[in-house]
Amino acid sequence: MNDTVKFVLDEERLPKYWYNVVADLPAPPPPALHPATHQPLGPDDLAALFPLSLIEQEMSAEREIEIPGPVRDLYRQWRPSPLYRARRLERELDTPARINFKYEGVSPAGSHKPNTAIPQAFYNKEAGIRRIATETGAGQWGSSLAFAGALFGIDVEVFMVRVSYQQKPYRRALMETWGATCTPSPSERTAAGRAILAQRPNHPGSLGIAISEAVEIAVQRADTHYALGSVLNHVLLHQTVVGLEAIAQLELADDYPDIIVGCTGGGSNFAGIAFPFLGQQLRGGRTVRIIAVEPSACPTLTRGQYAYDYGDTAQLTPLTKMHTLGSTFTPPGFHAGGLRYHGMAPLVSHVQELGLIESRNYHQLACFEAGVLLARTEGILPAPEANHAVRGAIDEALRCKEEGVSRAILFNLCGHGHFDMQAYMDYFAGKLTDQTYDEGELAMALAGLPSVPGV
Repeated sequence: MNDTVKFVLDEERLPKYWYNVVADLPAPPPPALHPATHQPLGPDDLAALFPLSLIEQEMSAEREIEIPGPVRDLYRQWRPSPLYRARRLERELDTPARINFKYEGVSPAGSHKPNTAIPQAFYNKEAGIRRIATETGAGQWGSSLAFAGALFGIDVEVFMVRVSYQQKPYRRALMETWGATCTPSPSERTAAGRAILAQRPNHPGSLGIAISEAVEIAVQRADTHYALGSVLNHVLLHQTVVGLEAIAQLELADDYPDIIVGCTGGGSNFAGIAFPFLGQQLRGGRTVRIIAVEPSACPTLTRGQYAYDYGDTAQLTPLTKMHTLGSTFTPPGFHAGGLRYHGMAPLVSHVQELGLIESRNYHQLACFEAGVLLARTEGILPAPEANHAVRGAIDEALRCKEEGVSRAILFNLCGHGHFDMQAYMDYFAGKLTDQTYDEGELAMALAGLPSVPGV
């Protein structure tokens, strides 16, 4: 047995610990900075937004962080999630590659997001918090936090990016079924939202704007906190249950990936599948090619600048060093709403800067084509976000065919597309187009990056 199995195995093959990649990196990630002083953040700087337990995880360099018993008890409802060998897809592609995928669509909310929603709700409940404000793009995070809030008796208020609010009414209905309130963003409820609407009354919204609204609401009351569904270190930490399970499952199958593929918006599902394998590599294990796939219409890793930036449009959040398109950047309204974020997780950005991962981008039509092929061979309909990982895995499998080489490919199918049928209907009707961002707007957003002395 290798040294990572201790993270994973118990009587039910359910992880006992989350894995923190910071412990194994060859260089520590740059610190988050206070937006006013530009000094490294301390725990007190985040106390208005998060409980101390999550702040400690955010700043931790410990390799193993124990998963609380009540969180593991709730994980058992769907974890371990299944890992499948996509044999019919392999035959359809006529490839010698071995394609495996981890399927996170089996969670109650239909995606990987409850992996962090449940611990975040648990730690907030322990801290006496009665209310959580958050944002959501496609609605997967909002519905997952609504689910977790219902389990722990916490009221949840969700600001949903307006274009997704209009495109995905069933995600909104799911949030409301679990007791959350859902408001299209930008809204008249906050100063940040009103300022945006004053400039552009029909603004389609962005995750940066929705974060600003949620943070503004959170800091107004002592019984209210903010929760983020991606990007931050503690969120990526919680998602490592995905990769830890995959290591154990592939060991049972006597296999190990040569290539790992994940879609990236904020970076949490990608980190969840990739970081445990990267950790093994950094500790002397096998080298794995790790590929982050993002939308061409919001190409953070492939087009963004690696710099300190705000996580939100109103510039209320701390400064983190990440690949960014600029906090004022508004991506076009393509259907993969969970990938429409201007920044990338600082840890994912850092490992790319260290040369440990690679990244590429695709337009949405090519991704929908890949998702349909997976559905017609393996029977699972992916979410538009997950289609990016499917596209990347298929292209790597076709490369194996061209080269006549058998490689093991692992990708994370991070959610199902059952609430995205309008997008598939539009695809089959020929109504979907490959959207592009405005180069002028991107240039303006990047020109507005904050100046951080000494960086």
